[in-house]
Amino acid sequence: MEHVFIKGSNEQAPTFLLLHGTGGNEKDLLGLGREMNPEASLLGVRGSEVENGMPRFFKRLGMGVFDLDNLELRTKELAAFIDEAAKEYDFDRDNVIAIGYSNGANIAANLFFQIGKVVKGAILHHPMIPREDVTLPDLTGLRVFITAGENDQMCPIEQSTGLKDYLEDAGADVKMYWHQYGHQLTMDEVQAAKEWVERSF
Repeated sequence: MEHVFIKGSNEQAPTFLLLHGTGGNEKDLLGLGREMNPEASLLGVRGSEVENGMPRFFKRLGMGVFDLDNLELRTKELAAFIDEAAKEYDFDRDNVIAIGYSNGANIAANLFFQIGKVVKGAILHHPMIPREDVTLPDLTGLRVFITAGENDQMCPIEQSTGLKDYLEDAGADVKMYWHQYGHQLTMDEVQAAKEWVERSF
């Protein structure tokens, strides 16, 4: 997968797996990762699908309707890529935290739905329930921070709360942050995520 890796200054700090939204690229969330922890390593990944010229991590059939076969394929590829990158760049495979926005948050969530604790934690900005046709594996010990907008037209409130319920029912420790806006990232949201990382890891 197309990606960029920036080695951090502290080997004890996590590696942040950075997963962009539709139309983004592997560099989009580098600043966000640096904000979370200036000493962390950063692994920014570009989605392998293209929709109307815009990179995505998996195909969709329509707005909010995911191509589940493609989602399954791309999720397996992403999990394998993390393993390969850990060997190539010599970072601690057990100390990876995913940070995803929108489409990137959705494939990060599906790692947990489809495979399990592929990473030790995740910040999911404006995610949806990736699929409802699977029984989740045991996610005990997984820590997840979900952010959502009360007026997000792309991601209804019940999607955010439903995802939290799915993850918690599988044993994950999930915290949520709400703002009154739409699908955009806000500075307060980023700050809340940073504080969660500092408390949780």
